[in-house]
Amino acid sequence: MSKNIIRGRVWVLLDKDGRPIEDIDTDQIFHNAHLHITELAQMGPLALGNLEGWKDFPQKAKPGDIVVAGRNFGAGSSRQQAVDCFIALKTASILAPSFSAIYFRNAVNSGFPVVRIHGLEELVHGQALVSGDEIEMDVLGGQARNLTRGAAFTLEPMSAVQADIYRAGDLFKYGKTGGR
Repeated sequence: MSKNIIRGRVWVLLDKDGRPIEDIDTDQIFHNAHLHITELAQMGPLALGNLEGWKDFPQKAKPGDIVVAGRNFGAGSSRQQAVDCFIALKTASILAPSFSAIYFRNAVNSGFPVVRIHGLEELVHGQALVSGDEIEMDVLGGQARNLTRGAAFTLEPMSAVQADIYRAGDLFKYGKTGGR
């Protein structure tokens, strides 16, 4: 399977009213009490540890899972650990209608695929995207399918530079290629 195709089980981060959680900030993703941790492997068990209703996410998540959240994911500080904790869990991707600019850039620079999803509210309310479903997405083509429910939906394709960094592994590895 091409690296441009990501397939995995989804976790749709919903609030108590069943709506995608918006404005999840970096302190909810990786609490500031843990900023002394520098080992990547130790960051994973702390992912979403300050997000009400999702503190047990690291115990339930499996490598290759995909996180789906509401708009403005990663708001707040430039905390790199908020990206690294998902990398440590071997999360395949994060889908959201929008990301904070700093979070998005940190993820891209780390070679971690963050992808904008279109029509998330409708997908969730129409039961076309539910936690536990398996999806397959083409991050360059902008197309995705829910393999569990048969629904199709669209994504914003990665830009050429984001895709090049992702395929290289991270910004530093991309730089060593001379941008090729």
